[in-house]
Amino acid sequence: MWKKIIKNLAWKWRAVFFTVPSITVLLIGINCTGSLQIFELAAFDQLIRLRPQKPADQRFLIVGLTESDIQTLGMTILSDELLAKLIENLKKYQPAAIGLDIYRDLPEEPGYEKLVKVFESTPNLIGIKKVVGNQNDSPINPSPILDKLNQVAANDVPMDADSKIRRFFLYLTDKEGKIVPSLGLKLAKIYLKKINILPKPAVVNSEYLQLGEAIFIPFEKNHGAYIKTNAEGYQAILNYRNPENTFQQLSVSDVLNNQISPELVRDRIILIGSVAESKNDLFLTPYSSKIIGIPEKMSGVEIHANITSMIISSALGEINLIKIWPEYLEWLWIFSWSALGTSVSWKWRYSGGFSRFSGESIIALFAANAGLICISYYGFLWGLWIPIIPPLLAIWLSAIAITAFVAKTAGYIREVFSRYLTDEIVANLLENPDGLNLDCQRRKVTILISDIRGFSAISERSEPEMIFAMLNIYLARMTEIINEYGGTIDEFIGDAILVIFGAPTQKEDDAERAVACAVAMQMEIYDVNAKLKELNLPEIQMGIGINTGEVVVGNIGGNKRSKYGVVGSNINLASRIESYTLGGQILISENTLEAVSSIVKIVEQKSVKIKGFAEAITIYQVGGIAGKYNLFLPLTSEKCVA
Repeated sequence: MWKKIIKNLAWKWRAVFFTVPSITVLLIGINCTGSLQIFELAAFDQLIRLRPQKPADQRFLIVGLTESDIQTLGMTILSDELLAKLIENLKKYQPAAIGLDIYRDLPEEPGYEKLVKVFESTPNLIGIKKVVGNQNDSPINPSPILDKLNQVAANDVPMDADSKIRRFFLYLTDKEGKIVPSLGLKLAKIYLKKINILPKPAVVNSEYLQLGEAIFIPFEKNHGAYIKTNAEGYQAILNYRNPENTFQQLSVSDVLNNQISPELVRDRIILIGSVAESKNDLFLTPYSSKIIGIPEKMSGVEIHANITSMIISSALGEINLIKIWPEYLEWLWIFSWSALGTSVSWKWRYSGGFSRFSGESIIALFAANAGLICISYYGFLWGLWIPIIPPLLAIWLSAIAITAFVAKTAGYIREVFSRYLTDEIVANLLENPDGLNLDCQRRKVTILISDIRGFSAISERSEPEMIFAMLNIYLARMTEIINEYGGTIDEFIGDAILVIFGAPTQKEDDAERAVACAVAMQMEIYDVNAKLKELNLPEIQMGIGINTGEVVVGNIGGNKRSKYGVVGSNINLASRIESYTLGGQILISENTLEAVSSIVKIVEQKSVKIKGFAEAITIYQVGGIAGKYNLFLPLTSEKCVA
């Protein structure tokens, strides 16, 4: 018993146990090549876009050089004099910090001396330098005055392969080996210092930076969806606060003309930079990933505002840093969804046929996709970046693999049983490990044998082509009905059909279905004859005999040729019973009657002496079957004879 249970389970899950690890290993391998990175990053962008947006961070004010400022001032680069005036006008309202996202490595006369004095008298002013550079530009030195005062930060931002900004630097190392903090980190440290939050080594790892409640885990070259990415410096994933133009902004002209409210500046972090399109300081971000429309870019100064806001907000516990799973959990995640896709496809693999997805499996697979996306979405809201693309592929590849497995296995079953099995029977065969074990075995079945009355006489007076045409019409329609009632056509013997109910699959209602099938076959003869009459072919009548009993079923033959068949005295008895029928009659044995007595209509019974049997047996003429079948023959059916 236990061996059979284990065998059942082993067969039932064999496809799952083979498919799931294979698909998981395949996807892990593909993912390790970086082939899925661009798609996972696109999914990341949509998660950023779809989540609820946070309100604008009131701790910030952007002073932007606009196109209107360039036209009004008549210059694309602010002179030192105007820049000095701009900073002085902001200073008098006591900002928390000022970030100057404008390069000042060389003087821009007039007014250099004024600017130097402003730099020297503004300890909370941070200038910038470009530390790394890239293929489009080279490193740019900072203002020598601010550099001497140690008021310089890096404004570098790493770009992904699609030129989008999804990461930021906390620290960089310049060509002289000096560690340079980013502009965002430098400004955040000034702000947080006022509320006694200072940077320190993290408790979990002394090499990690901790600010307040935030622990910044360094970005690695294989980090989440990123594969073999440049991880130089101390990087982290940028959790944008909002789309573009959400921080409060003032134009340079407004500040120069003192058209500002003190409340907009006091105790805020001020970032000064260009927002004009002509200055080309615009970048693609996750918010640029529109499905429809031209991608919108975000100004560099606004990106630095997002970075600074993120650092401060995470240190204060207002937002979550974006974290990733360890690699082994990602692998387990892919494995789990592959298992789900496999299980769903296996469960509903036959509802729509062998080699295609069933309606139920399609619905279940899309439900699984929706569940995956919802889990990833809500995880993202809590700051956890859960992979989407590999699990989605795992679901569908597993479903395809199971469908292919079922199609191949069902093909083998069909090859063995020809074309006379229903999808349901093949499903049961594949579900049961004994279904593919076609060795001989004893089994209780119900045998139905039908035969055309007077076929020999028809054959003698008709041309062979006419006989073939008539048989094809008759057998084609009878085959459809037999399949409809779940019978297995064992063979055609000329005009006779041998049908088994209960092998190779067995059900409790085998006898009921056999009788119902017989009634349906007799009722269909009227339509068959109508078709034969249209083609000027002879009309026919059919007799059917049914018996229930134990037989031996299994493969008969050798390696070169074999067939699935039944052997036993109960086959002979069914054949003898059928020989007593007249056209339009259905005769059943007492064993069959016992199985269907509650719903069968008996027209007449008769005791007959059958060759090969010592004692007389009683046979019963069926007039119909009630219950869920509700099939009844016309009252003009002939009575059985001895």
